[in-house]
Amino acid sequence: HWPQAHNDVVQKILRKARKGTKVVFVPGNHDKSIRQFCGLQFGGIDIEYEAIHVTHEGKRLWVTHGDLFDGVVQCARWLAVLGDYAYEWALRINRAFNFARARLGLPYWSLSQWLKDQVKRAVSFVTAFEEALAHAARKRGFDGVVCGHIHRAEIRMIDDILYCNDGDWVESMTALVEHADGRLEIIDWPRTKLGQAVPSEQFALDLRAAR
Repeated sequence: HWPQAHNDVVQKILRKARKGTKVVFVPGNHDKSIRQFCGLQFGGIDIEYEAIHVTHEGKRLWVTHGDLFDGVVQCARWLAVLGDYAYEWALRINRAFNFARARLGLPYWSLSQWLKDQVKRAVSFVTAFEEALAHAARKRGFDGVVCGHIHRAEIRMIDDILYCNDGDWVESMTALVEHADGRLEIIDWPRTKLGQAVPSEQFALDLRAAR
């Protein structure tokens, strides 16, 4: 599934890199074959295992995909592979389901995200993942961590560590941004298109207030 719109996005990112914007690609478990190129640069884009982002307020954030902290991937590789196949089927069903919803004038709804929430909440996976990342960031001397992997958008403080998960751009279509004034925010694209505001207390954080 690779429509022209995907090419357009890639071209815009490459254009940004050519014009001087620093672009870093941190591969995850779904594109782990690209990790062999970490440390190299292609088309002005750095490919790295991890990165460091310094915010407007001077906070040092550790940027990592997060799959190395996933117990499912680490301790049960066969289950992770099975999960990948199930994930692909869920996406196919999700596209057909939302095509029908769109025809009925209904908003986007992520079936695969709902299924994942049910399973992972049942074993407290999300909480354990978030706390593991925060603990690792603290040990490395960072003020916070930016990750993805579990496709669950979140910005919150875990004790003294800022935890940010940008969600994903496949199921829930969310992204993490830093505004010029230093505010970090999760952009929820389906709600943005519908003109629905995302609750600021859930998906935004003013780092000045978090000192």
